[in-house]
Amino acid sequence: MLLPLLLAIEFGEADVDLARRLQRRDPRAMADLYDRYGRLVYTLILRVVRDGGIAEDLVQETFLRVWNRAQGFDAERGALGPWLLAVARNRAIDYLRSSAGRMRNSVEVPETEHPASFTDMEKELLNSDRVRRVRGALEKLSENQRAVIELAYFEGLSQSEMAERMRQPLGTVKTWVRTALQSLREELGTAVTA
Repeated sequence: MLLPLLLAIEFGEADVDLARRLQRRDPRAMADLYDRYGRLVYTLILRVVRDGGIAEDLVQETFLRVWNRAQGFDAERGALGPWLLAVARNRAIDYLRSSAGRMRNSVEVPETEHPASFTDMEKELLNSDRVRRVRGALEKLSENQRAVIELAYFEGLSQSEMAERMRQPLGTVKTWVRTALQSLREELGTAVTA
């Protein structure tokens, strides 16, 4: 469910050198970035757009965008992995909001599973202590609080859009978001944003 976020937390600290190499326009750095995050970016985008072909195209666009914008990345403001995932997520959401995305999503498409080659990495990650803390914090949220965090992260919905989707008053949704973020901050002891 929140595997992309968990992987970003796990690997984020190791990417400072990789970010510098990207900023120096080292082509090998792009290959290393893709090797480290390619399947993860694909999985995240696939979760949002639910179409393998479109996800592959959006992965290419994501890595091209990161290559072109690497100079603007500041390692002191955040880690490379979460930044890359934010670019991927935003690219997928932009697609869904485009006319092509709206037309494609007018027909219901069943959700696809994670790529099989991703399974071992997922198992390793899910055994780490940091991930257990994040999972524990998420499990303490109410069902509605988890739902609004997922809608914000995976679908990029605004609070107004969440209220409409969930058929709840806007004030109720705002309360769920605020309390979910507050609870995650308290449990994890870090800044959490949606």
